[in-house]
Amino acid sequence: MSNDKSRDATGGAAIPQSNNSAEMVKTSSPFDFILWIIALALFGCALMTNQYLPAYWAPANSIWVRIGVIIACIIVALGLLYATHQGKGFVRLLKDSRIELRRVTWPTKHETVTTSWQVLLVVVVAAIILWCFDYIIGWFMKFIIG
Repeated sequence: MSNDKSRDATGGAAIPQSNNSAEMVKTSSPFDFILWIIALALFGCALMTNQYLPAYWAPANSIWVRIGVIIACIIVALGLLYATHQGKGFVRLLKDSRIELRRVTWPTKHETVTTSWQVLLVVVVAAIILWCFDYIIGWFMKFIIG
């Protein structure tokens, strides 16, 4: 198709297609690099807040202040990461995954139980076969070595 629309799987109305995640990630800028550095620094600050902040800031002796600072650092860092092309591509990937999960045909309870028993049976049989091989190889090694 030459336009930016495609039909959905059921042949219904056209769905507008925007940039996919891969295209968004390919188009990064130097500003994205700076945002990544700042976000990583904020994550580092969140990790070290509990240990180092009370020594430099008196209100941080309260656990609730430290929790607030940690949450604030994480929220700001995630916001900065969302502002990058990679972040927007990741959010687009999550939205597309959510749409795809709605289309999945989930197995019934009977199918799940039947398949689980089959898997359990195969695992038990494979374990017995491997045990037999191990026993035979161990016996053979004792026979050779003495």
